[in-house]
Amino acid sequence: MLAGDESAGQRLDNFLFRLLKGVPKSRVYRMLRAGEVRVNGRRVKPDDHLQLGDEVRIPPVRTAAKAAVADLPKIGKSLLGRIIYRDDALLVLDKPPGQAVHGGSGVSLGIIEQLRRELPECRFMELAHRLDKETSGVLLIALKRSALVELHRMFRDGEVRKAYLALAIGQWRDKLRNVKLALRKYHTDDGERRVVVDEEGQYAHTIFRLLGHYGDFSLLEAELKTGRTHQIRVHLAALQHPIAGDDKYGNFELNRVLKKQGLKRMFLHAARLAFNHPLTGQRIELEAPLPDDLGKFLNGLDKTA
Repeated sequence: MLAGDESAGQRLDNFLFRLLKGVPKSRVYRMLRAGEVRVNGRRVKPDDHLQLGDEVRIPPVRTAAKAAVADLPKIGKSLLGRIIYRDDALLVLDKPPGQAVHGGSGVSLGIIEQLRRELPECRFMELAHRLDKETSGVLLIALKRSALVELHRMFRDGEVRKAYLALAIGQWRDKLRNVKLALRKYHTDDGERRVVVDEEGQYAHTIFRLLGHYGDFSLLEAELKTGRTHQIRVHLAALQHPIAGDDKYGNFELNRVLKKQGLKRMFLHAARLAFNHPLTGQRIELEAPLPDDLGKFLNGLDKTA
């Protein structure tokens, strides 16, 4: 078979894992060591990268039977109506809250798995970045491996502008504030991932802009200059202004009160994303409006400034 655009640049072992689903990885590596897999007639190593048009020869191998349709997780409400941009290399979704971006850790069907089911014509589909389960808003997905590789570079080099809306507890004073607090990841005793401010951690930079005061809360725009795990949440918590409804770093007692008042989740929304198209260079600026649940809660507060 020939390596298509969706496989260009991919490691050979990862290409085989995707193609030979159900075949143990140990069997795949034995095939490679024995020279049973050939690329353009030559022996290859697991970490060799495929190029567009490479001819890959794979010996006959028995794969596990595909799961019956009845055994697959049921798809919930369609995501297709939430697509806000799509071309042959990219798909951008207004992610709903309450759904993880990928399956695993007890989640059988994440956003990416559901989209693959709903768009079977897309031969390649991978997340370019991630949002927390309870976070809504703009989510970028690559439909070509070449686009994914370039997007990852752009995120690393700070070429993608990401702006979030967060409702912070308390009266935020500064109109504009740069927060540079290093963050370190760790795991709790039960295996849950957490992040803490630690000068020995990774550099993290967030720009906060005050949009208004709402009673005892402050609506902020948070622009990420780096993309660390839970960055906005931990930066605000460290400054004694945790996000309303945050169940990991927030004010747990107040969260219970807010839940009765209608805030059922963390008030964090990925509002805007701006970047140059990874393949064409065209400038793309996308926006997802504040969801109804967060908008309704915000409108119920008294705007004081």
